[in-house]
Amino acid sequence: MFINTDSKFIWMNGEFLKWDETKVHALTHTLHYGVGVFEGVRAYKNDLGGAIFRLDDHTRRLFDAASKVNIDIPYSIEDLNQIQKDTLKQNKLEEAYIRPIVFFGSEELGLRASDLSVNVAVACWEWPSYMDPEKKKNGISIVTSPYKQYENPLYSNNKIVGTYVNSIMALHDALARGSDEALLMDIKGNISEGSGENLFIVKNGDIFTPTTENCLNGITRQSIIKIASDLNLKVKELNLKYEDLLDADEAFFTGTAVEVTPISRVDDRIIGSGKIGSTTQKLQSIFEDIVAAKNNQYKDWLYQI
Repeated sequence: MFINTDSKFIWMNGEFLKWDETKVHALTHTLHYGVGVFEGVRAYKNDLGGAIFRLDDHTRRLFDAASKVNIDIPYSIEDLNQIQKDTLKQNKLEEAYIRPIVFFGSEELGLRASDLSVNVAVACWEWPSYMDPEKKKNGISIVTSPYKQYENPLYSNNKIVGTYVNSIMALHDALARGSDEALLMDIKGNISEGSGENLFIVKNGDIFTPTTENCLNGITRQSIIKIASDLNLKVKELNLKYEDLLDADEAFFTGTAVEVTPISRVDDRIIGSGKIGSTTQKLQSIFEDIVAAKNNQYKDWLYQI
């Protein structure tokens, strides 16, 4: 993810600081032990100016994750929603990636540290597309990762800072093998997700996706399930095996970064026709209309800047 530092300000602990002056101490507790939480949020430019997609849902998930690792965020959900809007306005951005992060300070170090400040920062920067636009049309290739998904749902179900080592290792392995993304399995041999995406398959007109026993219940995942259900498409959450993916008519990833991206190849095996399928294309098109404020049915998912 390339960070465009034309964005000039980061909000941190109640004030806007210049981008290059937003510093943390070398003994910051979260840097050493990974106890912190974050979110990835997108703002889209549209005819109404700019809007953040499902802002409140993202912020509530941040607070939920924080509570699970005993972090008490010193702001309300409403406060942090407004701060994310204000950060976009401060940087004069209508379309951007937004990164709220909550982390412990440097007052103490060690596992027994108890008197730690809770720091909150929000950054944003221009980020038009995570995936090559052509690949969003023609599909990406993925490879099965040697790195298994965490069995502990605290790690696999929440955006906790220290747990993303696994995803980074999986993605770097996939890229080194000439693929676009990784496919993570859980220790029971079920499909989990990509390095940072949820997975769906389409078979005989029905849509299937792994349960969230060992993967993140993504905001985009939830959105696609809702859209598909509103289209009277059957969506089933169940344990999917590797063979189910190979036998699929279509497959696609969802996520804040990838939005809706078709999967055309898995471990050198072509999926379906080897290009975007009709169901994936329909869901992708509807999603793009929603974030562009061209679909009034889901207008409550957009929070105007």
